[in-house]
Amino acid sequence: MFMTSADNSLTQPSDPQTLMPTNHLNWASKETILARARIVGERLSLKTLERTEPLATNPLIIRAGATGCAVLLRYGVIVTFDLSADEENALLEMLQPHIIEPIESTISEELPIAFRPQTKERLEGNVVWLQDYSAERLQIVAEALGKSVVLNYYEVEIADIFQSIKPFTIGIPGKTMRSLKEEDLLSYIGGTLLIQQKMFGIVEVGEKPDPVWDDPALDRLYLRLENEYELRERLVILEQKLGLISRTVETSLNLLQRNSSHRVEWYITILIVIEIVLVIYELWTR
Repeated sequence: MFMTSADNSLTQPSDPQTLMPTNHLNWASKETILARARIVGERLSLKTLERTEPLATNPLIIRAGATGCAVLLRYGVIVTFDLSADEENALLEMLQPHIIEPIESTISEELPIAFRPQTKERLEGNVVWLQDYSAERLQIVAEALGKSVVLNYYEVEIADIFQSIKPFTIGIPGKTMRSLKEEDLLSYIGGTLLIQQKMFGIVEVGEKPDPVWDDPALDRLYLRLENEYELRERLVILEQKLGLISRTVETSLNLLQRNSSHRVEWYITILIVIEIVLVIYELWTR
């Protein structure tokens, strides 16, 4: 845990050659600091970084910038605390080898944080008030912001998918199904399954982060952030949209396969008729 500048034993590693500057994470003199979450890839590979004097793990916190830090979430989100734009860019450049399947996206979430001992931890306006900057509190803020960013990203992705499958929906009651391609439909089915796998199996948007299980106060803090960003409600809406996309694409695929089956039946019928005609012609000419 790292809490305040008064407790140097918690804010500095034991190895004298890797000592953090005494002002690192010394935010006591600042009215607020800014937390910013960005999605940078499908996943982050953190095994190497976990062995380089992290400030905390699960999720991983590392030093960044002059006085800031960053929480690295395995599902491809980086949450920075008290970093300038240049410091954030330098961090992203350093993390490039650890980003799996990079994502080019400008989607981000920002949240000012204020610290006051003994305060009621709450969201007031657009600022979250915390009692201190312990690792657990920063991890909880990071998890809430990270999940919100992932939801934002997939909300945009799913909106684009809806626009793409609109011709399929229009074609279902009409006679335009022949213009559809089975490969496209299968691609959409695979895409929706991958989104569901990440949302429920990797990001676990509906689950509480690990630090909250041992401290009721942290549980209340996370619930406030979860309610503020409407994480569960947005997850339910995304799940419903994914279900609708799956049903639409599967229906289109079934109709396409049915039409293909009908064409094959007609081809077989035509071949039989031709064969009969040839047999009759052969008998007639004898």
